[in-house]
Amino acid sequence: MSDQKDSAERKRSENVTWHDSAVTREAREERRGHRGAVLWFTGLSASGKSTLAVEVEKRLFAHGYFSYVLDGDNIRHGLNGDLGFTPDDRMENIRRVGEVAKLFAESGALVLTAFISPYRRDRDRVRSLVNRPTDFVEIHVSCPVEVCEARDPKGLYKKARAGEIPNFTGIDAPYELPEVAELTVETNIHDVDACAEQVMEFLRDNGYISNEPRLHAVGG
Repeated sequence: MSDQKDSAERKRSENVTWHDSAVTREAREERRGHRGAVLWFTGLSASGKSTLAVEVEKRLFAHGYFSYVLDGDNIRHGLNGDLGFTPDDRMENIRRVGEVAKLFAESGALVLTAFISPYRRDRDRVRSLVNRPTDFVEIHVSCPVEVCEARDPKGLYKKARAGEIPNFTGIDAPYELPEVAELTVETNIHDVDACAEQVMEFLRDNGYISNEPRLHAVGG
């Protein structure tokens, strides 16, 4: 089925031409004072991906950086509302998000994506989409499944155990750990502030943002 989807997509994409912007990416990044990139938060449900991505975005925004969070649930309300949770639908979900995230990065934004994205091949596919090797930062939000299940803020694990949610990652569907993530944060050990600071430190140390904030913290 995956091959059929790919074939159909290729047919729909015939006779189209990519149009370059009159404003270069370099000019956008120079104007904004930081590099564009995809910060890809991956991990189990209830591992803290969305919470962490939102906290990092708040810190980036407070310091004057252009950032935006693409959240898994939000995307499924609109762009990917036609997809379920079969392996093929999960693959298509991540493919679409990857294409959108690439456009954000090309605009000079720091785009933060919070998706379980359980399959390594799909995350690697997004990595291959971006134009610069450093554009894709895989952040593994590590948390044991038993801790995620104990948190279970949406009651999803309970429903999955009861058979009400099939193909639930960590219960009856696999999660493939990243082989070489750029960063791993352990949300079962560190709180959200400490994990967010780990991400900010990575961005500073690797030249995505400046060691000196562009603006004073909002409200500070």
